[in-house]
Amino acid sequence: METGTQQAPQILIYTEQTPNPESLKFVCNRMLYQGIAEFKDVESARQWSGLAEALFGQESVRGVYISNNFVTITKKPEYEWHELMVPLKDFVKQYLISGSEIIKDGYQDFIQQNQGAAIEEQYAGEELDLVRRIREIIDHYVRPAVEMDGGNIEFKSYHEGVVTVIMQGSCSGCPSSTVTLKSGIEGLMKRMIPSVKEVVAEAM
Repeated sequence: METGTQQAPQILIYTEQTPNPESLKFVCNRMLYQGIAEFKDVESARQWSGLAEALFGQESVRGVYISNNFVTITKKPEYEWHELMVPLKDFVKQYLISGSEIIKDGYQDFIQQNQGAAIEEQYAGEELDLVRRIREIIDHYVRPAVEMDGGNIEFKSYHEGVVTVIMQGSCSGCPSSTVTLKSGIEGLMKRMIPSVKEVVAEAM
């Protein structure tokens, strides 16, 4: 006899390595946040993310990046993943099972306001067209690959042939990110937009 009740789907989490040895990607079988949320300190986490704040309560956690169906956790260098991986995976799973808040409403609006004027408002004429092309390349060619590694890349500015980007998640502080930036992203940009001379990452 059917009771009419439906059991909630089981929450499953698995881990994926990233190019950054200090960061590990915890992938869930459900959507966590349709957007990008990065927290590098407990103060910002306390303001905007219950999950990130809870993770910062773990002594080993140095950074939290939440996007789509995964959480990228960056550990402090004095800890080892073979000690942390299973406990952190269980911690994230139990947090999600509890149904507690992941990202607070209004976070995306806060980020946009915090960034000030819209990027495109800073440019005009041919330079505006150029910036739009740069952002399209990042959105369609670069970001999907970077997201697979548990990170993100955002356009910051363009000035006299130099494109400045922001590296987030596992890409922030990753030893191989400089190689990726120069041999991969910069090479792609130069081929598709000859006026681009260099791509640099904003110092964090």
